[in-house]
Amino acid sequence: MISREFGSRFAMGAETEVRIHIQNASTKPVSLMLKDEYPPQMSLYGLREGQVNVDAQSTATLVYAVKPPKRGRFEFGQTALRFKSRSKLIWCQTKVVEPMTVKVYPNMRRAREAELKALGARSVVSSHRKTSWRGEGREFESMRDYVRGDELRHISWTATARRGKLTTRQYQIERDQTILIALDAGRLMTARIEQETKLDSAVHATLALFSAAARAGDNAGLVVFGRGIKSYLPPGRGRDHIESALEALHAVEPEMIEPSYPHAFQFIAANSKRRSLVVLLTDLVDEEGSKELLNSLHILRPRHLPLVVTIADRDLKAVVRQMPSSVKDVFTQSVAEEIIHHREAALRKVESIGGLALDVTAAALAPALLETYLRVKERGLL
Repeated sequence: MISREFGSRFAMGAETEVRIHIQNASTKPVSLMLKDEYPPQMSLYGLREGQVNVDAQSTATLVYAVKPPKRGRFEFGQTALRFKSRSKLIWCQTKVVEPMTVKVYPNMRRAREAELKALGARSVVSSHRKTSWRGEGREFESMRDYVRGDELRHISWTATARRGKLTTRQYQIERDQTILIALDAGRLMTARIEQETKLDSAVHATLALFSAAARAGDNAGLVVFGRGIKSYLPPGRGRDHIESALEALHAVEPEMIEPSYPHAFQFIAANSKRRSLVVLLTDLVDEEGSKELLNSLHILRPRHLPLVVTIADRDLKAVVRQMPSSVKDVFTQSVAEEIIHHREAALRKVESIGGLALDVTAAALAPALLETYLRVKERGLL
């Protein structure tokens, strides 16, 4: 009997072992030639074919590894098998093991590494239930002596009068708040940065925020949208909830269409009655796209706090600062300046209506997003 198994769940950019098990139930040793059919899009490590000698009443295993370049579904074909006839004069050939479709998920290890890198010790501290982050949250924790630099609004005048010295209220960061991530799967998210799309970067930043929110005791939800709603995961937390997020994100692909911000925000407003931090992961390059986004944000305000995150292809400001050496460089800088102008104008308008804005490169997306989330909690903005 011949069977195939995998060493672990498939994740984007991570090696996974493939094992072909051969069980010889006969009383004689056998010599077989095997060749396994793996998805050609994946990188191969080791040998997927070779001669395997199996002693009587024993088993043997052919092991190799593959690395998927992206998320989605991939198919393993059948395993080709050659063996000698009873007369030992000819080789017989057949195919065994049924074709298998496997799911390749986002790389959760990469998301957790981004979380640890961005939050450092604060991420570790928050994982201990008995420890509270201190900040400007709205949950009162205790009183303490006034220290220079404390805000006047936090001084308790009644406690000050009673104790005869300035006393400050100390707050702890609230738990059980709601974060809802709106993930744009439209045209601009198809842009490739090195080996992956902007959507891939946004997916891993989403999972890093899911993990950080769970450690902080918050609930995280997900809306993936294009012209319509592609996927919705209601807010929640815990290991099973993160598994549900991985399932929802593993096959999401960007489409060459413009996203509908009004449709996405109306869906969020209808399905999320509780005040939430709505994180929009998107990109803007022209005035038309900026206009539609800005005209739609009123759907979320004032119930929700929107955080608009635009993902740049590269550091456009660095491009503008460089001295052009050719006509092509001059045109490149001109386009970069125009994009920067549209981005900055749009993000200023987001802030003017009470939202938050963040413009980052794909490489800096996850750390910047997590730091902004933590600042929102520390300042008690929700």
